[in-house]
Amino acid sequence: MVERLTWKRLVGELILFYLPWLVLGAIFGYLPWFLLIATWIQLGWHFHNQLKMSNWLWKDRSLTPPSGSGSWEPLFNGIYRLQQRNRRRRKELTTLIRRFRNGAESLPDAVVVFRSEGNIVWCNKLAQQLLGLRWPDDSGQPISNLLRSPDFVRYLSRQAFDTPLEITSPMNYDRTLELRIMRYTEGEYLMAVRDVSQLKQLEGMRRNFFANVSHELRTPMTVLQGYLEMAQDPEMLMGPMWDRAHGVMTEQLARMNALVEQLLTLSKIEAAPTIELEEIVDVPAMLDILEKEAMSLSTNKDQSFTFEVDNSLKVFGDNDQLRSAISNLVYNAVKHTPNDAAIHVRWYRSPTGPRLEVTDSGEGIAAQHIHRLTERFYRVDKARSRETGGSGLGLAIVKHALSHHDAHLEIDSELDKGSTFSFTLPNRLVADTALPHAVINDHQ
Repeated sequence: MVERLTWKRLVGELILFYLPWLVLGAIFGYLPWFLLIATWIQLGWHFHNQLKMSNWLWKDRSLTPPSGSGSWEPLFNGIYRLQQRNRRRRKELTTLIRRFRNGAESLPDAVVVFRSEGNIVWCNKLAQQLLGLRWPDDSGQPISNLLRSPDFVRYLSRQAFDTPLEITSPMNYDRTLELRIMRYTEGEYLMAVRDVSQLKQLEGMRRNFFANVSHELRTPMTVLQGYLEMAQDPEMLMGPMWDRAHGVMTEQLARMNALVEQLLTLSKIEAAPTIELEEIVDVPAMLDILEKEAMSLSTNKDQSFTFEVDNSLKVFGDNDQLRSAISNLVYNAVKHTPNDAAIHVRWYRSPTGPRLEVTDSGEGIAAQHIHRLTERFYRVDKARSRETGGSGLGLAIVKHALSHHDAHLEIDSELDKGSTFSFTLPNRLVADTALPHAVINDHQ
């Protein structure tokens, strides 16, 4: 290991270098000339080593320092050690930056780093998707020139970032973004952007849900309260009046009971985000019971029913949820189709999996309503739904129950021709691989 350069070493080297020249000058009598020659040799040697160091630092790509002697050897080795230390620090810094960027890419939020004057330093891929930024093309660009929302520009100019800001996404006006800005390093800020559109929608759905529940319960409760107040005067409920009051109160109580039961069913389904699909569900036996119940429900409507059922086709799933889904589809067909309508229920194995179809020859549904039918409390005809006892929760239950079985509700309808509600379960849920054997029951 080479020792570091000290003044004692430099003085010692000069003495050793000039001593022979002093002796020669004393012997031959030309001391000044001998010292001048020695000085020129010393300067030439230093000049040569300076050129070697310059070539090594600026031209030579080799990491190994050039060979040196005397006082230049510790200089070459010292610079080499500094280079090694700087390489290690650059490597550590590069690794740290890579880790930060990899971590920022893994975040569920868009991340933008910008300087205090607003120029962009870096952004992750999600920021490019949500904000429309381009990297590295937008490096150094003022962020206010790329996000032109007036609210954002005012927010940025105020320099008060205690509360987040919500703006409309520049890439999709239907989406809402939440921005949070915080100090990152000296003279730099970090902005985290999150898509809160779904949270906003859920909050709106929650408000609408409670408003609708309150509205649905208020009407029957108002009716009951009115008759109970009348009951305080027994003479007002004498004779036929009592029969009518009793029938209306019973009807309203049944309506409230049905609403509460459907709310509990929907809450139970939503409370189980994942279920074990290991129970064998006998769908043919379920449809046999539903056929009898549908005929009983349709006593005064003269509707005709056709149940085409593959009696060998059973599936793995949750019995309660599948029954809720299938029964709601069948009951809806009975309740919401006019008299003399034909209802066709088909359970069979399609190429893509077990499939249920409930088809009616009713009035049909306009196209603008179809995509909203699975929303809670949504009704195409509110007045008619109340007459038939519909709560607007049936298809919401169907939607959530099917999602737990990796299926979704399909709706095909045409005005004045009828509607078909169907779903297809995955082939992996088939519990019995026997060949299909269809049984058709036709009831008028």
